[in-house]
Amino acid sequence: MRNPTVAQQLIDVLRQAGVERIYGVVGDSLNPVVDAIRRTDGIEWIHVRNEEAAALAAAAEAQLTGRLAVCAGSCGPGNTHLIQGLYDANRSGAPVLAIASHIPSKQIGTGFFQETHPERLFTECSRYCEMVSQPSQMPRMVRIAVQRALSDNGVSVLVMPGDLSHASATNPTGTSSFVTTHGRVVPPPEQVRDLAAKLNAAEKVMLFCGAGVRDAHTEVMELAGRVHAPVGHTLRGKEWIQYDNPFDVGMSGLLGYGACYDAMHEADLVVLLGTDFPYDDFLPQAHTVQIDHDAGRIGRRTALELGVHGDVGETLRAALPLVEAKGDRSYLDRTLRHHAKSLENVVSAYTRDVEHQVPIHPEYPASVLDELADDDAVFTVDTGMCNVWAARYLTPNGRRRVIGSFRHGTMANALPHAIGAQFAYPGRQVISMSGDGGLGMLMGELLTVKLHNLPVKTIVFNNSSLGMVKLEMMVDGMPDYETDHEPVDYAAIAAGVGIHSIRIEKPGQIREGLREALAYDGPCLVDLVTDPNALSIPPHISGEQVKGFAFSAGKTVLNGGVGKMLDLARANLRNVPRP
Repeated sequence: MRNPTVAQQLIDVLRQAGVERIYGVVGDSLNPVVDAIRRTDGIEWIHVRNEEAAALAAAAEAQLTGRLAVCAGSCGPGNTHLIQGLYDANRSGAPVLAIASHIPSKQIGTGFFQETHPERLFTECSRYCEMVSQPSQMPRMVRIAVQRALSDNGVSVLVMPGDLSHASATNPTGTSSFVTTHGRVVPPPEQVRDLAAKLNAAEKVMLFCGAGVRDAHTEVMELAGRVHAPVGHTLRGKEWIQYDNPFDVGMSGLLGYGACYDAMHEADLVVLLGTDFPYDDFLPQAHTVQIDHDAGRIGRRTALELGVHGDVGETLRAALPLVEAKGDRSYLDRTLRHHAKSLENVVSAYTRDVEHQVPIHPEYPASVLDELADDDAVFTVDTGMCNVWAARYLTPNGRRRVIGSFRHGTMANALPHAIGAQFAYPGRQVISMSGDGGLGMLMGELLTVKLHNLPVKTIVFNNSSLGMVKLEMMVDGMPDYETDHEPVDYAAIAAGVGIHSIRIEKPGQIREGLREALAYDGPCLVDLVTDPNALSIPPHISGEQVKGFAFSAGKTVLNGGVGKMLDLARANLRNVPRP
């Protein structure tokens, strides 16, 4: 009996790792792998229109499930299209394996048709990137690649020449047992004692949370209550810490809002919890403690008084018995009042009568979408102004998920992310909050949605503008140029490919239109025609404030449309004792 091919061996090991699908575009050097999938039960090929979308879909699936997801690209231009999605996956901490097929092995180094060097190209966006050069290296190398992706929460790339994939395997495939559940880093006892000592010595403690607090909501709330600490968050931390949080003071960064920035700079001690927040200009650069399970991140954003190497939950559970309860909560109460007041001021400036204004103010449909969406909905969010609407209006509850290219910041991520999310959770509501710029860039993925009949709801915030770029130009003192473009009827385009579509141009149509879309049994696109100037800088902002956008954007310019967050802030004021 003939030995299986190397491609078949690859697919068999991936099945042992629990992989159920591979995203990609078929072609030439990749054909042996695709044929092996055809002959193997339990795994399918997911055809997309661009390999970039394949990598983004895999990134979303891996982030949502925590399991290995796989994408593939054929030689040369096929696998080079993967690059953006792999950067996104690697920086987001998603365990993804990319199969980058290669030209025939005897032609490597000759300048052959479509020749690239993927083992060099993908090094920067992966944790493991190696080329299989002979059958005897398999299945060992695919096992290494899979385990590295799972253990490092990042990308592995396996480069395979097409002729090698077609060759007969020389080693038995055997069975594989992969470590899929991570252990938790327990901090050294002396670091725990030092942390407790600093918390006890400080009068005003502020907690700033990133995605690393995912499994530590209870512990963070207990610490905040004990030391009367305001709790702020990053965009990635929002979904894990903002719900059921009476200490919430909003978000910091370029999309920030509320009292988070001021609370951080007033505090005697800022505790960074599971965050690698990159915008160091927003950090006080003093009196800071950082807790992270990855020691390599500690201290790279700000000067530290103490670094603690440990999982956030494990660290706080160890430290809490040593932390003394504080009696004075004036700093917390003052900060909560300031948070609510700051939101009151900007909401009135940006959201008055939006239910009646044409063109539609995007804040309003974002608010309605949040209200109508399922309690366990998965939102995928395009880079740009859709990030603003997600930050301001999507209400976390511990069950909803929000996926975006929050670390890499690539455009056009929302729809491909939604494809991966819907395949991962076929019975769950998946909503793509797409900007018209992002949708236009990878619009072919509407064909992917239709091909697989995925019930993705694509909500297009269509302002015929690259809104975030326009703001960036204005802040730099430049007139906006080439940011606006001709209006496009995306509803008509979606209808043309067989997707149910709804075009909304008036505020009165929003609620019923979104309700119809979310209830529709199948793919649906809603084309929201929104005001491109909804976040223009108001006339009373001074020139100096505009020049100082890096610091002021989070507090003034982009504070428009925070109605849902205002409701939360008002609710939290019930916890503040009346004078």
